Amino acid sequence: MEAIKRTIAAANGSFFLFGPRGTGKSVWIRDRFPDALTISLLNVTKRRQMQANPQLLRTMVEGAGNVKDIVIDEIQRVPELLDVVHALMDEKRGYRFILTGSSARKLKRNASADLLGGRAVLRYCHPFLASEIGEEFSLERALHVGMIPLILNSPPETPESILATYLDLYLQEEVTSEGVIRNLDAFARFLEAASFSHGQLLSASDVAREAGVKRSTIDGYFKILEDMLITKHLPVFTKRAKRNLVGHDKYYFFDAGVFRALRPKGPLDRPSEIEGAGLEGLVFQHLTAWNDYSGGENQLSFWRTKAGVEVDFVVYGPNCFHAIEVKNADKVTRHDAAGLESFHDDYPEATCTLLYRGSDALKISEHCTALPIEKFLREVVPNAPLPVTTHLHPQ
Repeated sequence: MEAIKRTIAAANGSFFLFGPRGTGKSVWIRDRFPDALTISLLNVTKRRQMQANPQLLRTMVEGAGNVKDIVIDEIQRVPELLDVVHALMDEKRGYRFILTGSSARKLKRNASADLLGGRAVLRYCHPFLASEIGEEFSLERALHVGMIPLILNSPPETPESILATYLDLYLQEEVTSEGVIRNLDAFARFLEAASFSHGQLLSASDVAREAGVKRSTIDGYFKILEDMLITKHLPVFTKRAKRNLVGHDKYYFFDAGVFRALRPKGPLDRPSEIEGAGLEGLVFQHLTAWNDYSGGENQLSFWRTKAGVEVDFVVYGPNCFHAIEVKNADKVTRHDAAGLESFHDDYPEATCTLLYRGSDALKISEHCTALPIEKFLREVVPNAPLPVTTHLHPQ
């Protein structure tokens, strides 16, 4: 695959860039800041030097002459460096620090991470968007191997094996480096059990039973996944609620390929069920990236009543209010829009859209438009409105 231009936006000043491993943080930074002083804490020797003497960072920065852009890759490996970064920033000598990380867990325990809040903004790096890939985007490929640059840039015959190795990397390297998990076998069972919660209301008790792990441990495991940016929760939309709504969040893995690789498959697992969850997750990761790359002003959530009426995604912000339902079907009817119509009854201000596997844009109910999901994904572009309206074909 040719080099792809990313839509990540740099900040004028110092900033954190967080994203799961393999999403292209280092590649983007090398392209965007080619003359920066770069310190990679993935280098074991460099990491040990910095751990032994964090002030070595000051020596390196001051010895770099007129270089003002300083990149510290995987800053969470030596969080003590934030104290030195903070001191150098306070001296106002024109340095810009670009601090990348694939986990926020250790940084949250470091006081300087909070102190940098006013001096270093937060940016995120996500898997590819379909709009970044352009004509080479394939919905089927995205559902099977995901959108992680590391995976998509691998040889065409090996993405599945690279994806399996990628998951092992997280288990063996990232999780172990966090220093909070002693039993990797139990955590691996938990990951597999957690894959059943992808796009579902989270039941920690069910996950604990499936994984054979104590219920008291599960909440901590899910918190680790979120801190490592592997999963993200989706809250319930409750503004001006007129009905009794569920109280639990939904959870998604950050990439459809990661979910697919973790999800067990067997005689009792329907392929359509797995693919439907993957399709919904693919939309979620696009909405999340779109929102982050566009400034993060919108709230992403879902809507579900205790009676079971549901809308997969609600996008609410200063300039938009959208309800979006995802269907893994190439044909849809008015019945498929029932949840959206119920939502519109409560929120007539919302634009209601159903995404499906067909090829035409259709008006399928009084307030709901059905759009081809592949076309929708290709047109999700940061800093542009979501593509939820289009020319309609008669149904």
